[in-house]
Amino acid sequence: MFFLNLSLPEFLTILGSLSGVVVALYLLDRMRKHHTVPTLRFFAATEKPPVLKHRHKLQQPWSLLLQLISLLLLLLAIAQLRLGSPARSSRDHVLILDVSPWMAARLGPNRLIDQARLAARNYVNALPLADRVMVVRAGVLATPALLFESDRNKIQLAISQTQPGAASLNLQGALDFAQRAQRVQAQRPGEIVFIGAARIPSEEAARLDPPPNFRFIPIAGPSEHVGLRKMSVHRAMDDPDAWEVFFAVKNYGTAPRSIPAVVNFGGAPVATRRFELGPGVEESFSFRFRTRARGWLEARLASPDAFQRDAFRPDSRAILELPPRGVAPVTIYSAEPDLLRPVFTAIPGIQASFLPIFKYDPKARTGVVVLDHFAPSSLPATDSIWLDPPADKSPIPVRSVEANVKLNQWAADHALGAGLRARDIELSSAEILRAAPGDITVARSDAGPLIVARPGMPKMVVLGFHPIRSGMKYQLTTPLLFANIIRWMQPDAFRSWELTAGGAGTVDVELESETAPNTVRVQTEDGKSLPFTIEGKTLRFFTADPGIVRVLAGDRELVYSLTLPQPGDTVWRPSNVKVGLPGRAPLGPASRDIWQWLALAGAAGLFADWILYGRIDRRIRAASGALPNEGWRKAS
Repeated sequence: MFFLNLSLPEFLTILGSLSGVVVALYLLDRMRKHHTVPTLRFFAATEKPPVLKHRHKLQQPWSLLLQLISLLLLLLAIAQLRLGSPARSSRDHVLILDVSPWMAARLGPNRLIDQARLAARNYVNALPLADRVMVVRAGVLATPALLFESDRNKIQLAISQTQPGAASLNLQGALDFAQRAQRVQAQRPGEIVFIGAARIPSEEAARLDPPPNFRFIPIAGPSEHVGLRKMSVHRAMDDPDAWEVFFAVKNYGTAPRSIPAVVNFGGAPVATRRFELGPGVEESFSFRFRTRARGWLEARLASPDAFQRDAFRPDSRAILELPPRGVAPVTIYSAEPDLLRPVFTAIPGIQASFLPIFKYDPKARTGVVVLDHFAPSSLPATDSIWLDPPADKSPIPVRSVEANVKLNQWAADHALGAGLRARDIELSSAEILRAAPGDITVARSDAGPLIVARPGMPKMVVLGFHPIRSGMKYQLTTPLLFANIIRWMQPDAFRSWELTAGGAGTVDVELESETAPNTVRVQTEDGKSLPFTIEGKTLRFFTADPGIVRVLAGDRELVYSLTLPQPGDTVWRPSNVKVGLPGRAPLGPASRDIWQWLALAGAAGLFADWILYGRIDRRIRAASGALPNEGWRKAS
């Protein structure tokens, strides 16, 4: 016999307090005398105060005793008195099932998840019928599939519906979640049980801390396995038409392996490599190939006879979609094209066309138009660069024309002025422009703006001088200036691509420089934004679902194909914990709950006291004629 809701000191304290209140109220009610008189006209106020005498014995002591017994019964019901042993009372257990990708591996005819579900059913069957179980699926996140429940059918259904996921196992996170659930929701915490292969990173295994009530039911998996760890692709720095490819392969087993790998682009092989891997060894391979076309790049571990025994194949193949080489069409209308030809042919990523002025087409709506020292009657419908336009026809008003001007300041904090450092450039003649609100002053002199950019649709940049006919003719600043302008107008053509295949979870991205968060976007393949943090040059985001995530930071686009499963480096084998299935629970109920009968008995006692000793007794006797003077009224 024991209390489930209250301890014995708490029960005695509450019982003593309530009993004292009941006794005090009983004595107060019994000190009042009731008299029935025909009228109050013969009562006169007396100046002598009444003398109170202490009562030598209680009136109606059986009423008081009945009330105290009823109070005791109700309090026992609230404390939930149970018959039986506390050691055999119902408990609340948390059952954690491993749903990492490794659980899809096969050992014999069945998958590891099938063995885990069978072990989970056997564990639940070994528990007392009154015990409650919470089912948690543990991947990179701990997801409850069923809250604390004693219905065995619901528990078995939650176990049967458990399937392997795509994200790696975060075992410490699952244990922390189980402990919080028992602290908050459990009435009497039982065991925290983990059932799975428990493949985790080696650094996590060293700091894993299981709780005291932990039970581990291991699921034996295959011992020999080789898989891809990572694959990444990015444009070569010295050749915009070349891709640099990197991928790594690891031997998770205990025996040496010889594994051939092949990389295909568009179905055609572009590289092959054979890896000679010792136990637990990881090796990488990098190469480059040239293409401007869009296509699928696939790295695959081949399958000779010795490798066919590998029971886990999802990480033997990684695939990435390479974008086409972006090219920005630029049309230069000039009477002297040979002056500008060296500048535009030196800029990678553009396709320059040189046309005479009389072939100007104002209806062109793609690419960039360069107008060399002339102003057409109709403004271009696409982005345009104006070189030393006539002062009276400039799209940005000319304030004055000055001689012997020095260009001494660049907008270094804007993409248009990035990397431009030349100072005190001598210009024999230049137009001083009048920038409007919202315009960007790219370069200026002491007299005023010399290069002004106007955002909008379309974009426009006006140079108040001709770079080739000035002191900038032989400087690196000239092609870099035009490259900045075209990149600002056509950013997609100059976008830097990096593609990576990996597993879902937490992803760290190394940025080229410290970047403001409002200039960065992290999006899934369906356009939804993901939260992220930036600390220094490291951007970090998290996703538990496999798929494509794009990181847009300035003119860089990083694409993460989070579909390559990541098995843990090691199999966790804890010490000093309970291992395996528990013994079967003893037959018969663990304890019997009698609070319902106690509550009914307490309520019945109070009702009996009201009938026997309350005012209803006086009314019943008055109705039966036991009380004289039925018509007199009562005074207290």
